[in-house]
Amino acid sequence: MLVNMNEVLRPAKKEHYAVGLFNAVNLELARGIIAAAESTRSPVIMGTAEVLLPYGPLEEVSYYLIPMAKKASVPVVVHLDHGLTYDTCIKALELGFSSIMYDCSTDSYEENVRKVKEMADIAHSYGATIEGELGHVGDNEGSAEGSSHLADPSQFFTDPKMAKDFVEKTGVDALAIAVGNAHGAYKLPPKLDFERIRTIARTVDVPLVLHGGSGLTDNDFRQAIQDGISKVNIFTDINVAAVEAEFQRFSSMNKGLIDLIPAAVEAVKQETAKKMELFSSNGKAGTEGLTVEAITKIVAAEVAKYLK
Repeated sequence: MLVNMNEVLRPAKKEHYAVGLFNAVNLELARGIIAAAESTRSPVIMGTAEVLLPYGPLEEVSYYLIPMAKKASVPVVVHLDHGLTYDTCIKALELGFSSIMYDCSTDSYEENVRKVKEMADIAHSYGATIEGELGHVGDNEGSAEGSSHLADPSQFFTDPKMAKDFVEKTGVDALAIAVGNAHGAYKLPPKLDFERIRTIARTVDVPLVLHGGSGLTDNDFRQAIQDGISKVNIFTDINVAAVEAEFQRFSSMNKGLIDLIPAAVEAVKQETAKKMELFSSNGKAGTEGLTVEAITKIVAAEVAKYLK
């Protein structure tokens, strides 16, 4: 069932669990993610990011993401992560993505507010949700987002007072925050600012998002979610799991692509399911964990079956 972020993140914020965003630049990743969501009865956010478009063009990715989301027996958000340009965000909305992130975090505060507010109005006119970022989440070396090592990363952490102002002025549905997290694989254990998470969660009324989830410890995740994180972005872990599974299957050169696909799908499913259980979103796909809008969609779909 295709839904927007509000339909899965508002219940998550209320009940202190998190919904995972898992990028799916090809069909194997998407199949594994959906299989994990259905097997754990978890809502899920599935999508791609602008920096990943060279590996899976936006229009081509939409051909399988959106139909798979609509067919799924659990709530699925199709999300553009880290949309960096106006045109890419608009294209995603036109293709039917139910949610976007417009990342203007490297702009000045005033420009970030102006651009995100404009896009929020447009996204909402499509019935889609929008995520913004305040502060700036850095990049580990080798991450898909690039590399931006900072001498003092804390200077880019999200300010709680600015977060409140940003949310009120832009109308975003979710806010990505910088609290010591970074994209890609961590070389050294990160130190998340949990007090900052708690303060921001008390200050704003929208769900908070943690980017750069791959590589954090289980305890980091549990603490961050308990303190107010409602959405966690994961890509590196499932991306690496798929490759490791294919290498294990590729024992000799007499293998074909069809020998590797099942291994990749299963590895992605298993790794995604682990994260869903860790985030406590498993079992939350029932109507008791959904908004009225989502329940209405389920009822309408069931009625339609009987009318055929």
